[in-house]
Amino acid sequence: MRIANELFEPSPRALWKGKMSMSEELAKQTEEQLEMPFLAHFAELRSRVFKIVVGVLVFSIACFSVAPMLYEFLAKPIYGALPESSRQLIFISPVEPFFVYLKLSILMGIVATLPWTFFQIWRFIAPALYRHERRAIVPLVLSSTIVFIVGIVFCYSFILPLGMQALIAAGMTEDFNAVAQISMSSYYDLVIRLMLAFGLVFEMPIFSYFLSRLGVIDDSTLKRHWRVAVILIFIVAAILTPPDVITQCALGIPMCLLYGLSIYVAKIAKPKPIGDPVPLGDSAHLADSAPWGDSAPLADESLPTSPEN
Repeated sequence: MRIANELFEPSPRALWKGKMSMSEELAKQTEEQLEMPFLAHFAELRSRVFKIVVGVLVFSIACFSVAPMLYEFLAKPIYGALPESSRQLIFISPVEPFFVYLKLSILMGIVATLPWTFFQIWRFIAPALYRHERRAIVPLVLSSTIVFIVGIVFCYSFILPLGMQALIAAGMTEDFNAVAQISMSSYYDLVIRLMLAFGLVFEMPIFSYFLSRLGVIDDSTLKRHWRVAVILIFIVAAILTPPDVITQCALGIPMCLLYGLSIYVAKIAKPKPIGDPVPLGDSAHLADSAPWGDSAPLADESLPTSPEN
């Protein structure tokens, strides 16, 4: 009887190998299940980006006919800073006016399709949200669009006039004895970069609010890393603006103020805990919430016992 038990009962080594093969198979199945959602998410992201690009291109083509009107409107800050004798922009290439109008039409296309762009971004992240969180789509799209336009208006109304006057005045002093001849492409490249930068910067409190509501960030994290944030802000300002201190500070200081506002907004939007925490000693509740149903067997129950002599 003892010999029969030894022949037909599996050894601990065999059981251990069986468990290892089962765990490897489960790991392989898990990797396959994770790979498919990643490919599906990548395809969904590509589809959303394609729809955004198509929308911008369609509106850019439609706005190309009114690009000369936008050209004259955006030229007012530089015309106000230049002397009356030289209030005109020059071009040094035959195709330069065409590309300037093309860039201005793309800018109008980006601004005109802001609701469509934010809607596509929301549709991409909506499947990962709860139902009550998905209801924020209308406030998110409207607030993001309005705040982006406010940033562009702030740049056009305050930053561009002050920046142009300071830069032109610094370059036309008696020490330099220079004449201002500004090309179309150099001026409008600067204007487009600054407007898009201020529009994105003004989105900081909006994204801070929704990311805090989702639990991605909180005010304590933003407070703890504010020194690093200030350094990164001025690095970004140096990349987006010309190599002069005035325009860098004109972009960096509002970004720092908006970062401080984002901390306050994240503190207000922090979700409050719902319900009481589950006591650790409640073994029945922990057993019910176990992912695999019943608790795992003990080690001495999983291995066969050796027969007594």
